[in-house]
Amino acid sequence: MKREFSLWSAFAFAFAFISPIVAMYGIYGLSIATAGPGFWWTFVIVGIGQFFVALAFGELVSRWPFEGSIYQWTKRLAGEVAGWMAGWVHMWALVIIMATVAYGGAGFLAQLVGIEAPTAVQQSIIALLILLAGTGANILGRGFLKALMGASIVAEIIASVGLSTYLLIFHRHHGFDAIFHGIDLTSGWSMAYLTGPFLAALAFTGWSILGFESAGAIAEEVKNPQRSVPRAMLFAVAFIAIVIAYASLAVTLAVPDFDRLTSGEEADPVTYVLRSALGDSAVKPILFLFVIGFLASFLALQATASRVIWSFARDRVLPGSRVLAKLSKAEAQPINAILVTTVIGAFVYLISATDIYSVLVTFTAGGYYMAFLFPLVTGVVARMRGTWVPGPWNLGRFGTPVAVLAMLWAGFSFVNIVWPRTVSDTWYINWAFFVAMGAILALGAVIVKVRRVGKRPENGPGGPDGPDGPAEPVHETRAELV
Repeated sequence: MKREFSLWSAFAFAFAFISPIVAMYGIYGLSIATAGPGFWWTFVIVGIGQFFVALAFGELVSRWPFEGSIYQWTKRLAGEVAGWMAGWVHMWALVIIMATVAYGGAGFLAQLVGIEAPTAVQQSIIALLILLAGTGANILGRGFLKALMGASIVAEIIASVGLSTYLLIFHRHHGFDAIFHGIDLTSGWSMAYLTGPFLAALAFTGWSILGFESAGAIAEEVKNPQRSVPRAMLFAVAFIAIVIAYASLAVTLAVPDFDRLTSGEEADPVTYVLRSALGDSAVKPILFLFVIGFLASFLALQATASRVIWSFARDRVLPGSRVLAKLSKAEAQPINAILVTTVIGAFVYLISATDIYSVLVTFTAGGYYMAFLFPLVTGVVARMRGTWVPGPWNLGRFGTPVAVLAMLWAGFSFVNIVWPRTVSDTWYINWAFFVAMGAILALGAVIVKVRRVGKRPENGPGGPDGPDGPAEPVHETRAELV
């Protein structure tokens, strides 16, 4: 890998991955219909919780600044099998989120070109075109990717900060006390509200502020990664949380009629607010900015997923590892790994009109937090055993308390997200996460056994030479090759 990313580039990469536009607008309609304007506080809670996780991950990446992030950290904390399973879950969560973000962006792009209510087939075709165009952009190299990430930040700031400020100044229909009300806008919160609708909205928001660890997934492409990557992750999650909270507040206070949102009469609350405030003619330019935000998030997701796949392949623990581990000569890009994400994404669109698609989408958020728990739990265990050795960037005596808080937050979020709240006639939709995770773990267990993961010397960074490698590749014996 070539080290062509600076601290700013790593921040821009993580920023684009999370994307205020995708993070806020992607879940706003669900959250406000579920919990009313009081759901705004979920952004504050999730932002604080994720900042603790970013602090804990910052210490891990400073110790082990290798491509693959969660896979590499867990492998060194708990062994190759645990690391493999952590990375396996993370990889699938990344690829499926990548596909769903492109699908969401396709909806905005359809409106931009005049298709007001695209069918599932139309949206899938547009998403496939986004997938193919994004694949080409990622293959072109880091220079092009950095330029797109920079452009996305400009678009995000205009669409999120600029537009939100305008709404707050000129189109505010409610006082700030509105965010202290739930579904019933005439009364305050109750315990039933906090343990029901509010917790459900918290689960939606938990999906929205994810991806700051993507800066760690490209650590071997960042200059001075042991110090730059932790800072990039912290800057990204803090800035994103503030921007999302600000944008959400502005949109919420600019809602002309909350009853139309909580009743489901307005399927797209953000567009409803923008049209009410700006008129139909001003909506299309804003939709264009939304499309840029979704595209940038897709590019960062695909790049991250391909690096995780490449990190697996470099250790020769995936089927087809020799092909997947190859880098292009000119840009040192994992092109074959990028193409694999394209194939999987295309398959997801083929089933976008089926119940299987719903199962996969439900898996993503729960799968992401499950992947988080692998290095967080094993990291706390290492600290309790006294085997933890900090890297150049560390929190000193605050490291252990922060690691424990991060683990508790991720554990709570995981349970809150996967808890089967919905009542569905189809049992596998109600238990979608467990169905999808069971299938993915079963497939992973087969690969672990076939590839003999954990039963031969490691080949990646930090292999037989110790945890702070990198080590020289271990070549198979003639018998193993046969």
